[in-house]
Amino acid sequence: MNAPQDAADLAVAAPSQSPKLFLISWGCQMNEYDSAKMADVLAQSHGYSRTQNPDEADLLLLNTCSVREKAQEKVFSELGRWKEWKAADPRRVIGVGGCVASQEGEALAKRADVVDLVFGPQTLHRLPQLLEQTRSTHRPAVDVRFPEIEKFDHLPAPRAEGPTAFVSIMEGCSKFCSFCIVPYTRGPEVSRPLDDVLVECAHLAEQGVREINLLGQNVNAYRGRMGGDTGEFCDLALLIHYVARIPGIERIHYTTSHPAEFSEALIAAYAEEPKLASYLHLPVQSGSNRILAAMKRGYSREQYLAKIARVRQARPGLSISTDIIVGFPSETEQDFADTLDAIEQAGFDGAYSFLYSPRPGTPAANLKDNVPVELKERRLALLQARIKQRNDDFQLGLVGSTQSVLVEKPARKGVGQVSGRTPQNRTINFDGPESLIGQFVEVLVTEAMPNSLRGRRLVTGP
Repeated sequence: MNAPQDAADLAVAAPSQSPKLFLISWGCQMNEYDSAKMADVLAQSHGYSRTQNPDEADLLLLNTCSVREKAQEKVFSELGRWKEWKAADPRRVIGVGGCVASQEGEALAKRADVVDLVFGPQTLHRLPQLLEQTRSTHRPAVDVRFPEIEKFDHLPAPRAEGPTAFVSIMEGCSKFCSFCIVPYTRGPEVSRPLDDVLVECAHLAEQGVREINLLGQNVNAYRGRMGGDTGEFCDLALLIHYVARIPGIERIHYTTSHPAEFSEALIAAYAEEPKLASYLHLPVQSGSNRILAAMKRGYSREQYLAKIARVRQARPGLSISTDIIVGFPSETEQDFADTLDAIEQAGFDGAYSFLYSPRPGTPAANLKDNVPVELKERRLALLQARIKQRNDDFQLGLVGSTQSVLVEKPARKGVGQVSGRTPQNRTINFDGPESLIGQFVEVLVTEAMPNSLRGRRLVTGP
C-alpha cells in the first residue's frame, strides 16, 4: 500500500495499532454517563483504550455542557489549545459531543477547522460510523439528530467500575423552563422500556455493583413501557421497587427531579422502600411565586413546600438539596427574601446555587437582565452562607449516629483508611482495609468536617 500523498490523507489515516483515546467531560452526571459509554463504544469497535496524556492520543473527544455561562466560548477556547496536538500529528481525529455540539451542529466544525466529528447526546453510539465517515470523505462528520432512544439498543453491555453505577433511564426534557437550554440540546422526554433498565441493573449487580443511581434530565417523568404491547407503563416509584428486588442492589439514588412531577407515589416510596437512599435533590430554583412563574416552572412555592413536608414525614432524617438561581431578570429584594425564607422552611442542607446569566436560544434570553452583577453576587454570597450553616448543622447532627456505609475507595488522605457514603449521601472516612471496598459496613460517626465526616468501624475484622 502506498503512503499517503497529501495533508488531507494524513489527516484521516487510521492509527496503526493500539489506538488511544483522550476524553474530557464537562457538566452533569448524565454527561459522565455518556462519556463512559463513548469510551466503551470505541473500545468495542476500534480497540481504543483511554489515556490521560493527550500527546499520545489518536482520538481526542470533548463532551460538552451548555448549562453554564459562555459554554460555547469555553469549547472554542479548549479547541484552540487542541490545535497544537493536531498540528503535531495531522492523523489525529478531534471530536466534539454533548449539548454544545447539539446546539451548534455543522457551524461548530466550520468555525473550528480542527474538528472532524460533531455528535449529540443521542448519537454517541454512532461514533464508530462517524469516525469511518470522516476518514473516508476527508470532511467533518456531523450527526446531532434526536433518534429517540435508539442509542441504548447499540451500546455495549454495561461495565462496572466499582460498587456504584449510573443507569440512564430516560433522555431529554419537555418542561421548557424559560432559562434552560436542555430541551433544545437533548430533545423531548423519551423513556427506556422497563425490562431494558432492569436487565442493565442486573448485569451491573452481577459485576459487584451495590448502589444504582437512576439518571434522567427529568427523571421523575419516567414512563417506561412494560411487558411488550400491554399498553402499561412503569413510573419512577414503581421502577425503584423493581430495582430494589434485584439481588445485590442495596441502595438506590435518582437524579435530577422536577417538582411538578414529584408524585405521591414517589413520596410514598420513601416510607415503603428502605433501599431508597435518605437523600433527595429537588431543584426549587426560586422561593418567589412571581419568579417561578417567569421561569415557567409549573408549580408554586406553596405546592413545593407542601411536597417537602410530606416527604419529610415519610422519611424522617432525610437530607434534601436543591438548585437555586440568583438574580433572575426583575428579581427584587422581596423575591430574594422569599427564597431565603423557602430555604428555612424546606430545611435544605445543600444547594447548587448560581448567578443568573442568559442562555442564547432560551425565552429568558429575551428578558432584560436588569439585576446588577454586584447585587447578584451579594445575594449569592448571603444565600451560600445560609446553606453552609445548614449543611454544617446537618453534619453535626449525624455525630454519634451509626450509619450503614458503602465503602467505595481508599481515602485520599490517611494511610489505612477507606472512604464511603452514608444513606444521606455524606462522604465519611474511617480506618479499614481496602478489602472492604464494595461492602456495606456499620460506622459510628465521630466527627463532622467541613466537607466530610470521620467515623469508626463498629465491627472489627479482616
